[in-house]
Amino acid sequence: MESFNFNITFDQEISQLFKQNNCSDFHSASEFVQNLPYRRNLNKDNLATVFIDECGTCSTKHALLKTLTEENNQSDFKLILGIFRMNGVNTPKIKSVLETYNLDYIPEAHNYLKFKNQILDFTKRNSSKNDFITDLLDEIEIQPHQINQFKIEFHRSYLKKWLIENPQIPYSLEKIWDIRELCIAHLS
Repeated sequence: MESFNFNITFDQEISQLFKQNNCSDFHSASEFVQNLPYRRNLNKDNLATVFIDECGTCSTKHALLKTLTEENNQSDFKLILGIFRMNGVNTPKIKSVLETYNLDYIPEAHNYLKFKNQILDFTKRNSSKNDFITDLLDEIEIQPHQINQFKIEFHRSYLKKWLIENPQIPYSLEKIWDIRELCIAHLS
C-alpha cells in the first residue's frame, strides 16, 4: 500500500475532516473509510456526510477519497464507475434474491479508485478487486460530483441495453431496478 501513500498536507474541508479523525496520510484515511459500515448516506451531494453518518457506500467512500487526493494535488488517482456482473458467487448475500427471480446476475454499478492502473477498493473491511474484476463488464472515469444522478442514469442506461440484448429476461427496466434495490438491501 505504501506505493500510493501520501501525507495529508493541505487544509481544505475533506483534508481537515480526515485530520480531525487522526488520519495523517492516504493510507490511514483509506483504512478509516474502509472500516466504516456499509450503508447509504443521507446526502450524497455533501461528501462530509460520510463523517456525519459514520458510514458510506462504494460511491460516497471513494468520492470522498478522490476528493482528498485532489485537495492534496495527487493526480495519479482516478475515480472509476465500473459495471460488473453481481451474482451469488461474488456477492453471496444476494444469492436468494437472484434465485427468487431466476436471474444469474444483475449488472451493478460499483465505484472504486485506480492509482495508475492498480484498482483500489475501500468499500468494506475485506473489499478487494478480486470481488468483481473477473466479472467487470465496463468502466469509465467519473468525478466525485457524478456519484449521484450521473451514476444512476449511466447504470439505468446500461441495464436498458442489457435487457434489450437479453430478451429472455422477462422483466421491465423498473422491475430489474426494484430487484436490484432488493439485492442492495440484503447487503446493508
